[in-house]
Amino acid sequence: MKLKYGLVVLVEAAMRAVMCLPRFRLCCALKSLFLRCLGAKVGKSVIYYPGIWIMTGRNLTLGHHVNLALDVLITTDGGVSIGDRTMVGYRSQIISCNHIIPDKGERIFDSGHVHKKVDIGKDVWIGANCLIMPGVRIGDGAVVAAGAVVTDNVPENAIVGGVPARIIRMREE
Repeated sequence: MKLKYGLVVLVEAAMRAVMCLPRFRLCCALKSLFLRCLGAKVGKSVIYYPGIWIMTGRNLTLGHHVNLALDVLITTDGGVSIGDRTMVGYRSQIISCNHIIPDKGERIFDSGHVHKKVDIGKDVWIGANCLIMPGVRIGDGAVVAAGAVVTDNVPENAIVGGVPARIIRMREE
């Protein structure tokens, strides 16, 4: 058991060290290699700003030319897929795992977790400080306004915003 916790601490320390590097091409290639070692599938030319936190890395698929801005947080145990040419804004969070709320009288600490895949399509723009909750599908071409909390699926080419996020309008052709 101590070995397991030691490995967790080691991986977390490595994540912090690697992901604090600047977004130069060589540093981004190193970050992609690190994520692949954790079990992620990573496309070409992914840009990682400093301060990103992606844990555990397994069940993650990043398409080509994905852009992850400063301080993005992604939990991947439930599965996260981000399509080609998608931008994730500053301090946004993509959560694929959450705690289970136990029945009254039961301990919250022991309640366990629920894992649900997050699927983000191609050419999506997620604004700054957004929260994408477990089980959400965001369609191709969608735009999520800054500060939105996405709890339900977002159709293709929809512009959503608010808490919880609602359709503001559809993108024009």
